[in-house]
Amino acid sequence: MIRIEHIGIAVKNLQAAEELYGKLLGSPCYKREEVASQAVITSFFQTGPNKIELLESTSPDGPIAKAIEKRGEGIHHIAFEVADIRAEMARLKAEGFALLNDEPAKGADNKLVCFIHPKSANGVLVELCQEIR
Repeated sequence: MIRIEHIGIAVKNLQAAEELYGKLLGSPCYKREEVASQAVITSFFQTGPNKIELLESTSPDGPIAKAIEKRGEGIHHIAFEVADIRAEMARLKAEGFALLNDEPAKGADNKLVCFIHPKSANGVLVELCQEIR
């Protein structure tokens, strides 16, 4: 693991959340992107070396909609940057972590991603991400 890449926050209304976080962080989002495979629209903010990803579901049965229904709006996941996602997936699987996908998937912000099941990480959804070169 190289560093915390971003913190993902599930929101019901992306526009309202962008306005709120723009005021909070003192700068507007720098990127908005739809990830159809995850039924989500994302919005990224940068503050210093840190990033916040807001996530709004595009489908009432998408993963973000289900998370909000179950736990309400708020922190959804923490993402860690890795140098070699496949090697990190193999290492974590060997350590006993349950991965939510067997192969990395294309995620937002030009990343390959893989998620670790919260049951394997004390209730925290962990995302591994590697920049696509």
